[in-house]
Amino acid sequence: MINKLYNVLIIEDDFRVANINKQFVEKVEGFQVVGIAKTGNEARTYLEEAGVLPNLILLDVYIPDVEGLDLMWDIRKRYHSIDIIMITAAKEVETIEQTLRGGILDYIIKPINFNRLKQTLESYIEKQNRFESKQEMTQVELDTLRGITATVVEKGQKASVLPKGIDRLTLEKIVSVLRESYKEGFTAVEVGKEIGASRSTARRYLEYLVAIEQVKAELIYGDVGRPERRYVIT
Repeated sequence: MINKLYNVLIIEDDFRVANINKQFVEKVEGFQVVGIAKTGNEARTYLEEAGVLPNLILLDVYIPDVEGLDLMWDIRKRYHSIDIIMITAAKEVETIEQTLRGGILDYIIKPINFNRLKQTLESYIEKQNRFESKQEMTQVELDTLRGITATVVEKGQKASVLPKGIDRLTLEKIVSVLRESYKEGFTAVEVGKEIGASRSTARRYLEYLVAIEQVKAELIYGDVGRPERRYVIT
């Protein structure tokens, strides 16, 4: 269930396109359109007078009374908390490159596809929820947030191929745990506690990592009992 509403400002000079975008946005749970601006001046006036700034702006590159990407850079400079999604017919690589350097949330080429926009908006909600629920993030969490999938590559085998019983997300969690203490290493019991799994499950994954030479196992001898295997990432 989504408890928060995110406010969206649409900056688009074609009223028909603006209305379609509005309908698409409001079909996605958690979003409401709070304004539509047809020019750069209208957009600037709205932002200057708004009691509450929008969370998101849907922005076209081609706006009357604005030169190129000046409006995007102006918003970026003055309103750091607002995320921008470019929705435009502009396909020039130079334009796309500039917007990415400007830190936009996404770039969608017209004609807009509802499912494509829906995916972006739902990812935005997920990102905001993660930011609000955490004070720190691991590398795996950050990579997941940015849509980057970490891979563990087997020698002579494609990274996408994993044996039965080995789940990629669990594997990546274990690799992340091992990297946090790459010198000391962990036992299977300790890894199990870190990821919320049993010792036997953790050991199965750890031995798989040993088999593909991503991890090495060392025998640690205690005062009593059998020697213990400690796993260190290579």
